[in-house]
Amino acid sequence: MNTSISLNKFHDQVMLKVLEVAKGKMKQSTPPCEFTWFITGSGGRFEQGLISDQDHGLIYEISNEENDIYFKELGEEISYGMNCVGYPYCNGNIMSSNPTWRKSVEEWKIQLIEWMKNERWESIRYLQIFYDGRVLYGNTEYLSDLKSVIFHYQLQHPTLLQRFIANVKHIKNVIGPMGQLLVEQHGVYQGCVNLKYSAFLPYVNAVRLLSIKEGIFETSTIDRIDRLKGKDEYKEMLRDCKENFITLTKYRLSLLNAQNYDDTHYLNIKILSKEQKKEIKQILKCGKRLHDEVIELTLAKN
Repeated sequence: MNTSISLNKFHDQVMLKVLEVAKGKMKQSTPPCEFTWFITGSGGRFEQGLISDQDHGLIYEISNEENDIYFKELGEEISYGMNCVGYPYCNGNIMSSNPTWRKSVEEWKIQLIEWMKNERWESIRYLQIFYDGRVLYGNTEYLSDLKSVIFHYQLQHPTLLQRFIANVKHIKNVIGPMGQLLVEQHGVYQGCVNLKYSAFLPYVNAVRLLSIKEGIFETSTIDRIDRLKGKDEYKEMLRDCKENFITLTKYRLSLLNAQNYDDTHYLNIKILSKEQKKEIKQILKCGKRLHDEVIELTLAKN
């Protein structure tokens, strides 16, 4: 089995155990209504590395005093438990302990529409995070139905897709004019390439943008690519992208000596062979090409 898949299945098992323990700590022996616990970010996309922070949320059937109190306490227990087992608290507060990420189905619909109407940069970021959500426990329809709200809204309001584009339009250039890799020049990561921002995100953001446009609800970048390649207009654009992305996950998994979350994102170019450097350059160039082509295509059709 692919090492990255095995690792992410392990993460899933650990997080489900955290949920089980959190539920066991509740005063009520059973939840008062049906609910969904979803994870997002790299976990939602099934793309976590060795070390990961926590990104998750709760969706429950209906809001009333009893349910709101129960899921508030459950959300706090989940976030605390995740931190205890090694998933640091999310700096952006994308956690079930935060009421913004813990709502009833109807409250979530209102929240999504508010984000889609809001002009703030953070609102688009939150929509992207939500769209990467993957159900780890509970009713899968809650999350897919809410993603449908985003899809149908953007069909009626093309400017929303333009705002998604503006949010991901600018990426850091990591290939110099002479074809050299542009590495970090200062600090503890001097001589390294930031795999998260320079390598992964051009692929992740471009493929997510097309998925929102086409109403594809799968979360992993690989699954999204597979679905998109079923459409003739994307086959050429997505050439080699799946293989490149899988190779990127292998490079990230090579960072076995990572001591903290930030370490898992930096690849030291000096330790790579000539062939590996060539491979990394090709992957970075392909990511930049994909990113630019997706933005150009999406703008042209809106």
